[in-house]
Amino acid sequence: MKPPTTSADNGAAWEEAYQRFETTREEIDKFRRRLSSFGVNGWPRDAKIVELFCGRGNGLRAWKTFGFTDLTGIDLSSRLVELVDPAFKKIVADARAIPLPDDSVDVISIHGGLHHLLKLPDDLRAVLLECRRVLKDGGRLLIVEPWLTPFLRFVHWCCRRWFLRAFWPRLDALATMIELEADTYFNWLRQLDVVVGVLREIFPPETVRVSFGKLSYLARCKRSGRAGSPERRGDD
Repeated sequence: MKPPTTSADNGAAWEEAYQRFETTREEIDKFRRRLSSFGVNGWPRDAKIVELFCGRGNGLRAWKTFGFTDLTGIDLSSRLVELVDPAFKKIVADARAIPLPDDSVDVISIHGGLHHLLKLPDDLRAVLLECRRVLKDGGRLLIVEPWLTPFLRFVHWCCRRWFLRAFWPRLDALATMIELEADTYFNWLRQLDVVVGVLREIFPPETVRVSFGKLSYLARCKRSGRAGSPERRGDD
């Protein structure tokens, strides 16, 4: 994840709430569950992995637990990138201009970064085109982003109840992040049809799942031919 691209004060407050939301161990375990659901156990361990919007780098640490070793994190926030374990390669950069060569990456992973983009669909299209540029033919794009399911609507309802926030620190941290990124977060949720259209246009999916307020999207970079029919599982 990454902080909203707003004022420095808002960015710092968002990062503080982000670090309160879950412990390092909790976040790594969350990423491990997600990666397992995508079947990464069966992927070559020498794959070159890039984590876009990498935040403090716990997604990279989750990849490492599966035995992957060629791991690079990219994020726009220099403060968060400083927190990434020095064992990993890390780059401060804009995801709309990835500083990597064409056809050089096997997997790009995005966990909760696209919904921070300021301009939809233009910024989303720019990021996805950059992903397609740097991915090898047959390379994978893995995305997990918020999706407006009944479960997420309930979470939003809870976030608006001060008494729940007062007695539930994790909910308060989440509500704080949502408040500070409200412009981009709710703009993303209002334009889900647009988002899906751009995703399918540039990266026709192999797997699509919507469950518990999250979209899980897996696609391959295909420079010729068509992607296979998407698999759909789960909806709440």
